[in-house]
Amino acid sequence: MKTVSRRDVLKTGLLVPAAAAVQGIGSLGTTEAAAEVWSPPPATAMRESSSQNAASGAGRERLLLDFGWRFHFGDADDASKDFGFGSGRAGNFQKTGNFLPAGAIAFDDGDWRSVNLPHDWAIELPFQNDPALASKGFYPLGRAYPATSVGWYRRVFDLPTADADKRITIEFDGSYRETMVVCNGFYIGTHSGGYDPFSFDVTDFARPGGRNVLLVRVDATLSDGWFYEGAGIYRHVWLVKTHPVHVKQWGTFVRSQVQAGRATLTVRTEVNNYSSSAQSARVISTMLAPSGNAVGKSTASVTSIPAGEDRGFDQEIVVSQPLLWSLEERNRYRLVTEVEVAGEIVDRYETPFGIRTLRFDAEKGFFLNGNSVKLKGTCNHQDHAGIGAALPDAVQYYRMRKLQEMGCNSIRTSHNPPTAELLDACDELGMLVFDETRMMSSNPEGLSQFGDLVRRDRNHPSVFMWSMGNEEGQANTDTGLHILTAMKAVATEYDGSRPVSIAPIHAIGVGGLVMCDVMGYNYMDPEAEKYHQEHPEHPIVGTETVSAVGTRGIYVTDAAKGFVGSYDPYTTTGRASAEGWWSFCNSRPWCSGGFVWTGFDYRGEPSPNEWPNISSQYGIIDTCGFPKDTFFYYQSWWTSKPVLHLFPHWNWPGMEGKEIAVWVYSNLDKVELFFNGQSLGVKDVKKDSHLAWTVKYVPGAIEARGYKDGKVVMTAKRETTGAAAKLVMSADRQEVSADGEDVAMFAVEVQDAQGRVLPITDNEVTFRVSGQGQLIGVGSGDPTDHESDKSTSRKAFAGLCMALVQSTKTTGSITVEATSPGLAPASVTVTAKGVTLRPQVALWSREIPTGSGITGLWRPVPSTGGDSGIVALLRGAGSSVFSLQQSGVGLTGTVEGTAGGFFGGADVPVPITDGKIDGDQVSFKAGNSTFAGTLKGEQIELQQTTTGGFRIPTPAKEEPGRPAVGPPPDGSDPSINPSRFRTNPPIILRRAQR
Repeated sequence: MKTVSRRDVLKTGLLVPAAAAVQGIGSLGTTEAAAEVWSPPPATAMRESSSQNAASGAGRERLLLDFGWRFHFGDADDASKDFGFGSGRAGNFQKTGNFLPAGAIAFDDGDWRSVNLPHDWAIELPFQNDPALASKGFYPLGRAYPATSVGWYRRVFDLPTADADKRITIEFDGSYRETMVVCNGFYIGTHSGGYDPFSFDVTDFARPGGRNVLLVRVDATLSDGWFYEGAGIYRHVWLVKTHPVHVKQWGTFVRSQVQAGRATLTVRTEVNNYSSSAQSARVISTMLAPSGNAVGKSTASVTSIPAGEDRGFDQEIVVSQPLLWSLEERNRYRLVTEVEVAGEIVDRYETPFGIRTLRFDAEKGFFLNGNSVKLKGTCNHQDHAGIGAALPDAVQYYRMRKLQEMGCNSIRTSHNPPTAELLDACDELGMLVFDETRMMSSNPEGLSQFGDLVRRDRNHPSVFMWSMGNEEGQANTDTGLHILTAMKAVATEYDGSRPVSIAPIHAIGVGGLVMCDVMGYNYMDPEAEKYHQEHPEHPIVGTETVSAVGTRGIYVTDAAKGFVGSYDPYTTTGRASAEGWWSFCNSRPWCSGGFVWTGFDYRGEPSPNEWPNISSQYGIIDTCGFPKDTFFYYQSWWTSKPVLHLFPHWNWPGMEGKEIAVWVYSNLDKVELFFNGQSLGVKDVKKDSHLAWTVKYVPGAIEARGYKDGKVVMTAKRETTGAAAKLVMSADRQEVSADGEDVAMFAVEVQDAQGRVLPITDNEVTFRVSGQGQLIGVGSGDPTDHESDKSTSRKAFAGLCMALVQSTKTTGSITVEATSPGLAPASVTVTAKGVTLRPQVALWSREIPTGSGITGLWRPVPSTGGDSGIVALLRGAGSSVFSLQQSGVGLTGTVEGTAGGFFGGADVPVPITDGKIDGDQVSFKAGNSTFAGTLKGEQIELQQTTTGGFRIPTPAKEEPGRPAVGPPPDGSDPSINPSRFRTNPPIILRRAQR
């Protein structure tokens, strides 16, 4: 990964005027191949050709490495509870190849838990009422909680012999927060940062033709943000295999210039040469239309790439009558890149992309493909009910669909780089993305994070603007000018087709903010209007605008309970009024739109209350995905769908005779309200507003009737309900993929006998999953619920709760049953359909010998002390495994983990020789060790004799007449203390299953 300093980027001369960046002007350099106008052969022939090229000699594999991990807590303070990390002479950094016993294949991880990725261990922890934990959602993480702030992951896998000539890389999409990686006992490196992707080349340490083990230590002690961030490997991990000459990670970039009837595509490809000599290579680029047909091709000139270096290839392809990517038509093309060396295709790399234009106009706002688009956006963190920060891909799609249902057309990835799968969902569903980095800095780490974000995400058509940070006070200063100048240069170098901006704090257009191509503002509507009047040449967008502060289903603010009423304070344009902000924004064409804080509730930053709140209440949607009332305000004015939403509920015992504000959100022409069958009048619907009546409470019903063109087209009713009688459950989908990854959401309503949802209830609902699925989390959206999201039950909140169920890899059906004491149960079955699994690393398990006698897998009973002498250190005291095969009185097999020790190399199976069984006596040799002992019931007691390659000295004999003070006796070696070579205690073996 290239290290870039601010001085480096300033020397590149790539800083461009703001207007140029907004209009997408920029250069990728000279092209090596002239633009080619494509005249395709028959489509069938082209598809066959593409298929053949993909199969012949293209050595790239990208394998999902999510399944089959083992997990165990470590300890941030105590090395004895942290698998010896930092304990001194137990490996670590002293010698190469035996970093920690836990990194050996022989290590006994039998008491480690089996997990699949993505995994967030924080969501599994109990809540702690510690004010210092408010930002973490009151989960025990940080320096004061060392026992739950460090997690260890292990994964054993095989590599075929054919991989011996390939480059082997482990790619992490994200891990929170400091991640140390060990491969086959070799320390590989450490990555600091909780959101940016990172990778390690482990080629030199991998074992093609054998077993390999990854050991990963994740330390979540420190924080990036002031909101819930999770803990652990919470995004995907990949095993990537390539030819030594291959396309660099994120090494392709397609830019498009659209004219009438055609699009000129400029393609930049970076190729690495990790072989030991210079290689002559060329790049063949083929464009595939959304249909899969080839619509363009270019072959670059052959170029020599020196060993250990990379080269860039520039090409142009003209596509006739391009299909543009838009919010309505999500047309995506694919660039197929082939690298040819000595006449052989050695790498094939696919890049999805979209063809579209975007621009900002200072007076008219944002335009996509020449069409005006008001940005109806939301800011979003990345956690969700039941699963914390570890969102399966299906949940990303669920969340985007839920936002789109409201009319949201854009998101800001607050306040960090998103996972790539979120961008995939936005590409496929039609959602614009304001893509944000975490660290606003021109230090090497900050520029690297931002550069990686731009390189990774620049081919996503959904990404329309880069965010250089969030509410950084330094951005308003001269220092911020230096920092943002450098960051903008990075965006220009790696992209140049999108504008940059930042979400500022208490300022517009000062200090470093002048580097923004589009001027952002946070919660400053009047100031933004003033800025526009003074600077009419600058495009403006609300980077963070307003919050739907409220608790779903709650209409009376109660700070003691942690609840906030759901009525919108519409008389203000401040940060709390949806109606105030949108009325302002929508009436001003110069305002490109804005991003509401937030689309979904999120853990941490409990607002406006702290404990017992464990999550924020800023969202338009709760943590499960259940809409709040404000959802329907936005749906009324952000969509063309007819909307009629009536609130509050009509269960107010003890409030008889008191006035209740009754509101309606609607985009119809008129609404008439009825109370217990009597009309309370018809009111005209005012654009971007709401309707309100005041009604004295009496049990019964309120009903809204919506009119369009003089006719009633919709009705909505709220009735006083009876007692809870039954559960009713629905799934968001009727079919899921049997891939071990897909997730369905099962929403439960608590209803009375007439089928009405109870607005006030706390019935505990228990979930049971059978068939080809598993329960991975539960939730209710209650911001004060302290029950575990990993439980099998959840109390319904305002009548609702939810279960998240993930498929297995077996086809069939998944049945979810919901029960609650005294209520009729509910059951829903969905289909788990067979699909082709995406390429993934096979699960690994140790072979257990079968046969008579002591045949089997044996491991030592953990030592209780005494095994700490120099011999123990040299021979590698710690985990070992004995694979024994008895045949009559003979004994064969292997021993792992008992030789090599301090000097490394202990992780290779050593064949057993001279193995004998005589009654209950057992003896054998393995490497430089001899074992002899006794079979005692279900255990074997062995004494190990080894020298670790050293001659164990014997004490020198005293010589008669030797001076009392003088040189040591002949034959002695003062550099070795014989007493340190004390005999170690016996090894007690017991049968094992791993």
